[in-house]
Amino acid sequence: MPKAQRSWVPRRLRASSLFTSQELLRNLTRRELSTRYRKSFLGWTWSLLNPLSTVAIYTFVFSVVFGSVAPVGSPSGLKLFALYLLSGIIPWNFFGLVTNMGMNSLLAYAGMVKKVAMERQVIVYSQVLFAFVQFSIEMGMLLVIFAIAGSPIFPWIPMTFLMMVLLGIFSCGIALALSVWTVYFRDLNYLWGIILQMWMFATPIIYDSHLLDGRVPRIPMLMFKYNPMAVFVRSFRATLYNGRGPVATDVLALFIFALLSIFLGVRFFKKGSRRLAEEL
Repeated sequence: MPKAQRSWVPRRLRASSLFTSQELLRNLTRRELSTRYRKSFLGWTWSLLNPLSTVAIYTFVFSVVFGSVAPVGSPSGLKLFALYLLSGIIPWNFFGLVTNMGMNSLLAYAGMVKKVAMERQVIVYSQVLFAFVQFSIEMGMLLVIFAIAGSPIFPWIPMTFLMMVLLGIFSCGIALALSVWTVYFRDLNYLWGIILQMWMFATPIIYDSHLLDGRVPRIPMLMFKYNPMAVFVRSFRATLYNGRGPVATDVLALFIFALLSIFLGVRFFKKGSRRLAEEL
């Protein structure tokens, strides 16, 4: 075979594989979007009602019962506990949805993984894209709510979208690792629920991290303020609740978290996917 022909064949095969993966990704994502709320009466409205009901419950418990007060947004001037909660809980819900769906995706598509030759990580990516569509709907609702409430959010919409993308990449990396680990260690499904619950309360979503100053030792305090989701929540809260740009060092940290997560997630997935068919 001539040298030129030998170099052309692999490129064509790689292009064909890439095209097939793109088609599969579109089909799987379309399937999730069309079937998720297909038989429910309210349909996609549930994607808005779920976070709103959670915020209503938390607002009653922490604001009415325990008397928690939201900090004053600067420069927005907002001082509503429900809005303070919304700006943090919707990014957190997206993170939880991506990791939970991604973790169970290979088990849900076990038949396809065992019988079809394909890029298996596409299954996880389809779950991430579905969750991102839902996240976008919820964030659109948030932008309208904060605009009506008087927060100067419009100059910061591009920055908010950038943070949404970075959070999607960060969550996708963790979902990739969890998806392949869960095939080998089925108890991880239950363990991750406990980890998420602990992580949520270690992230200043319901409370302001400044309330912990002087009450918590230095090392735990660093975890409360600088774990990846704490930085994401703080940055979303800056553009939405406060109506200003996030701190530059926080934005840099978000890029690092996202790139490190997706790099490690892809590596873990490729390393663990060699015996997936046998384990499934």
